[in-house]
Amino acid sequence: QVQLVESGGGLVRDGGSLRLSCAASGRSFTRNAMAWFRQAPGKEREFVAAISRDGTTSNYADSVKGRFTISRDSAKNTVSLSMNSLKPEDTATYYCAADSRTTGPYYTASTPDVYDYWGQGTQVTVSS
Repeated sequence: QVQLVESGGGLVRDGGSLRLSCAASGRSFTRNAMAWFRQAPGKEREFVAAISRDGTTSNYADSVKGRFTISRDSAKNTVSLSMNSLKPEDTATYYCAADSRTTGPYYTASTPDVYDYWGQGTQVTVSS
């Protein structure tokens, strides 16, 4: 059974930092693109960041560019999201996602339909 399990969420003040981690089990994702999405109450799920299978290419939503960094450790089958200068508008449930297809080495995707595996989410709350 394939599972993605997020951790690292919590409550932080405006301007603070958090690091989210996503641990995959049940299969290896070393040949697959992975990503983070988020969903705030009453809003649609939105793209945050994506990373290629080889980790050399990343893509970010404009709203987080320069503040968030996505990374992966293929040996550990994990993907992380470092979040700095957090703002109240970053408050959401953050989801890890993985593409089941073997993707090109530099391939990333920002649309949720591409991803087949999803974690259960971790809550991030930024207080003003």
